[in-house]
Amino acid sequence: MKITDLIFSYPEELVATAPQRPSRVMWVENNQPCEISIEDLKSKMNNGDVLVVNNTRVLKRRVFSGDVEILFLKQTSEFDWEVLFPSKKFKIGQALELPLGVSMTLKEKGRPQKVTLSQAVTEDYFQKVAELPLPPYIQKARNERHTVDADESWYQTAWAKTPGSFAAPTASLHFSHADMEQLRAQGVQIIEVTLHVGLGTFLPVTAEDLNDHDMHEEYVEISAASWQAIQKARVSGHLIWSLGTTTTRSLESAAGGLLQGSDSEGYRGFTKLLIQPGYQFKVVQRLLTNFHQPESTLLALVSGFSSLETVKTCYLWAIERKFRLFSYGDLTVWIGK
Repeated sequence: MKITDLIFSYPEELVATAPQRPSRVMWVENNQPCEISIEDLKSKMNNGDVLVVNNTRVLKRRVFSGDVEILFLKQTSEFDWEVLFPSKKFKIGQALELPLGVSMTLKEKGRPQKVTLSQAVTEDYFQKVAELPLPPYIQKARNERHTVDADESWYQTAWAKTPGSFAAPTASLHFSHADMEQLRAQGVQIIEVTLHVGLGTFLPVTAEDLNDHDMHEEYVEISAASWQAIQKARVSGHLIWSLGTTTTRSLESAAGGLLQGSDSEGYRGFTKLLIQPGYQFKVVQRLLTNFHQPESTLLALVSGFSSLETVKTCYLWAIERKFRLFSYGDLTVWIGK
């Protein structure tokens, strides 16, 4: 697949700048889109089915030095970090002043950059001075680079538990604890896995052919109990509903032998799985996900689950009907082939 295959156009005013409750839902079955409600969607999940969710929690790691934005990615020693920031105008050895008297010195350029801090910082420091890494297209649509207070709750899932992500698993933002209790009452099993969304979320695809794209690894953890429940449901003929592309990559990475572990031990490790047309899904039968940006690996994943032609046709259908797009936008549901 060429990255240019994943181009589509959309009106900027459809980029959602805040969640809408209830969300609209585009349901795609037999390659045909229609609109249903969240209540309709929940009613389609049957007794014995499994809904898999990602329990990762988004880290506050976006720090400002004046108008320079720095995303702290990984601590490599007491004072050393890997970060992302616009370093082109800065020289090696140049320092930037951060909040609360901390200075940051650039050691090495690249993606990510390597920096040294003047003093050690802890999670408490980031809680005081950092912001959630809200997607740049939301900042652009708002004409505001900083988060608003409501983003603290808007950009975390209701079941966010395990800290480690640099972006929210946004399909989960459409559901509340009350929704999950309603599904449990219907006999639907809610299964949690963990995938920490990583650097790849912020970096554009630069390869012309997706086969040449180097996916950044992301950490996955699936407990033995979760995996066994999913397998038991499948064997019994029940459906596996995956809430988001992150849960989809987690499940397919385990099934594809890309993680360490076993059915009896559970699975964990780092995945670089890139899903695109031609991929054979081993676990996921129903995919719930947001609308995704053009030329993204997430759009390629949806195209692999459905087809590129169907995805483009359905996106055009949704745009004509003014569905709201991307992280704070509306939901799509894709029925497996």
